[in-house]
Amino acid sequence: MSATADMPYFIKPSVNLSAAEKRAAYEQALAAISANLEGEPDLILKMATINCLLKTYLPYYYWVGFYQVSGPERLSVGPYQGTLGCLHIDFSRGVCGQAARERKTQIVPDTHALVPGAEHIACDPNSRSEIVVPVFNPAGELIAVFDVDSTLEGSFDEVDQGYLEGLMEQVFG
Repeated sequence: MSATADMPYFIKPSVNLSAAEKRAAYEQALAAISANLEGEPDLILKMATINCLLKTYLPYYYWVGFYQVSGPERLSVGPYQGTLGCLHIDFSRGVCGQAARERKTQIVPDTHALVPGAEHIACDPNSRSEIVVPVFNPAGELIAVFDVDSTLEGSFDEVDQGYLEGLMEQVFG
């Protein structure tokens, strides 16, 4: 199956928010996540719930999901919402690989400006901007990266980074 630029019928195009609107949406989403995950120990259920609620509250989230560490220097797709994700990503490739390799958040304002295949893996041509946040367990080991794509350029910034890094630390760290 090859990717096309046609928007799938079950996915809405992204809608960017102002910084103030983002903060309000994140606050609502975090309250819902906290209420739903209280006392939940299962990692997969946590990941699936986070995807669902963030995609519900943040209208610029086109694709949202986790790539779990599945071996030395390799990520495999975990729970996600959106179009088909890449099944496996080596740490040496793409934005997710870079976030895993460097253990730090990556914000990409325009994914189409990156070198295809090396700097960016284009699983869906509708993705135009991206943020990837590393996820650590309580021992400080990388267990996953959290990846969000938007159909619009410039959707992600320090507001997203702050909320998402805090959420990943609170839920998984």
